[in-house]
Amino acid sequence: ERSPTWHARDVLIERGRRAGVPVVLVSPTPTLAAIEATGGPGVVVHPPSRRERSGWPRIDTVDRRGEAPWQRSLLTSALIERLRDHSSTVVCVSNITGRARLLACRNCRALLRCERCAAAVGLDDDGRLRCRRCGTTRPPVCQECAGTGFANLRPGVTRLREELEAAAGRAAIAVTGADAGPIADAGVYVGTEAVLHRLGRSVDVVAFLEFDSELLAPRYRAAEQALALLVLAGRLAPTVLVQTFIPDHEVLQAVRSGDPGRLVADEQARRRLLRFPPYAAVGLLSGSGSAELAAALPAEVDVAALDDATILVRADDWMQLGAALNAAPRPTGARARVAIDPPRL
Repeated sequence: ERSPTWHARDVLIERGRRAGVPVVLVSPTPTLAAIEATGGPGVVVHPPSRRERSGWPRIDTVDRRGEAPWQRSLLTSALIERLRDHSSTVVCVSNITGRARLLACRNCRALLRCERCAAAVGLDDDGRLRCRRCGTTRPPVCQECAGTGFANLRPGVTRLREELEAAAGRAAIAVTGADAGPIADAGVYVGTEAVLHRLGRSVDVVAFLEFDSELLAPRYRAAEQALALLVLAGRLAPTVLVQTFIPDHEVLQAVRSGDPGRLVADEQARRRLLRFPPYAAVGLLSGSGSAELAAALPAEVDVAALDDATILVRADDWMQLGAALNAAPRPTGARARVAIDPPRL
């Protein structure tokens, strides 16, 4: 992310075009960018439905909406039952590092979401709720019950490990991306999604303790990335347990049906409405002089402040955005940074 790079997929497609040879992209969850780069949904080849569904793991969804208001633990009864089965290996995933805070109403337990794009919102220093994805703000009031008290649903990995050990009656190992070296054998693991990449062996159950932080992440690719995470979990375990307050989310519906293609139409409509790639071009401006640079852009480029230090710019296509940014005068002494379609946007 610190320097400009080409996507390997785009390089492959361009090399195939120049060489006059066909290019075939294979994925259980093709992204919209990949679909559009190869000609659109009409050129996607699906395996027979029965074969496609047979490759998916069993998805057990734990609906947390009916829990008592005082219940704060991420260890549900369904999870505890699996933890206490000492014949099985359980991996618990909680993506904490680098994630926006997930807020819930203390009164009705509803998750606080953006009214415009449905991403998670956070509290600004001025007390207003702000969407980290599209920049929309609103007063700190629950949309469901008008409550004004909120709880932060983001415990740390260390505390989770202690709770898991107490519930399971056996040792648990915490794994994060910062860890180095081999991972010792254990019956219970807990950590960020890094544990799914680093474990290197099959397990019996992968449990996502707070999957809503993936579904509502302040990134426009959140749904695609959440789906890919479930696929990664399914490669390690035949059963994937998902704890959520939004069990009817389109991502979970897609994996329960074993049909990831169901997500494409919803994502296409959302991206077109909000003007996100691959149906528009986006960039982030930051650093000193970024406000002046944004003010100098032509009217056909949309400008929106995500926060005090970051500005989102949108155009109809990459050529238009690139030409506008190149033509805009730079303020004297400014050190503005321009990031085109950054991975974490």
